[in-house]
Amino acid sequence: MNWDGYIKDYRIFLKLEKSLSANSIEAYTRDIDKLVTFLDIRQHDILPRDIKIKNLTEFLAWVNELGLSSRSQARLVSGIKSFFRYLLLEDLIETDPSSLLEVPRIGRKLPEVLSIEEIESILSEIDLSKPAGRRNRAMLEVLYGCGLRVSELIQLRLSQVYFEEGFIRITGKGNKERLVPIGRTAIREIRNYLPDRNYLPNIQKGHEDILFLNQRGRGLSRVMVFTMIKDLAASAGIKKNISPHTFRHSFATHLIDGGADLRAVQEMLGHESILTTEIYTHLDRQFLRDAIIRFHPRSGH
Repeated sequence: MNWDGYIKDYRIFLKLEKSLSANSIEAYTRDIDKLVTFLDIRQHDILPRDIKIKNLTEFLAWVNELGLSSRSQARLVSGIKSFFRYLLLEDLIETDPSSLLEVPRIGRKLPEVLSIEEIESILSEIDLSKPAGRRNRAMLEVLYGCGLRVSELIQLRLSQVYFEEGFIRITGKGNKERLVPIGRTAIREIRNYLPDRNYLPNIQKGHEDILFLNQRGRGLSRVMVFTMIKDLAASAGIKKNISPHTFRHSFATHLIDGGADLRAVQEMLGHESILTTEIYTHLDRQFLRDAIIRFHPRSGH
């Protein structure tokens, strides 16, 4: 079996055993494709069972020379390790050469966060007199009010919104479902949008239950949401690098800054690990300084 055969079986494993999305599977296999490209360039005619730690460290040195960031290298190492763990699990190799591979040190980059005032200014830029105005307002209220990923937003179905109970049912990564509370403001904006949605003349087959539709009666793309948010932020004069994910970051940060329990936020975001959620516990440095001055016994009172 050549590399293509190994990668094909690995893709099947990721889909069936790990229940990963198509995007995640592509990301993992691209990591292996990079390794294969390196081996071809260096004319190393070897299969996975012949790979040694020396080959992998040379590969990392190569991608480093190409200018790949530490964060991207760390992601690459994670993908390589996952592949060789799979080979070991399937008895396709006897030892895992990646077990000694070190992940490049990276600083934890804090996500861009909008203030409550900045979110209000973005929302105020939406022209409710235009056909898409009420839809866009409802979308941003749901995005910020529920902390959704953009993929979860555009796939949200009308049948997954429980208006009376105040919850939405989300299908997240790995097809895992979770219930997320939805506030009165977001519910109100959805109700305001529904007449426009329901009077669309040609809702396409297969999109009848999708909540947010374009004027042709089809679900929205990630690019459409991204472009809409970029345009609104520019109109509001906000210079930060903003994407749909910025609203998710802001949702989590504002909750935790307001005193919400970390594990509750983890559940709402759909994070597997509490460590992922902990990135949102960054507090304003002046706030920390004031707390120390006020409460620490050695602060000089």
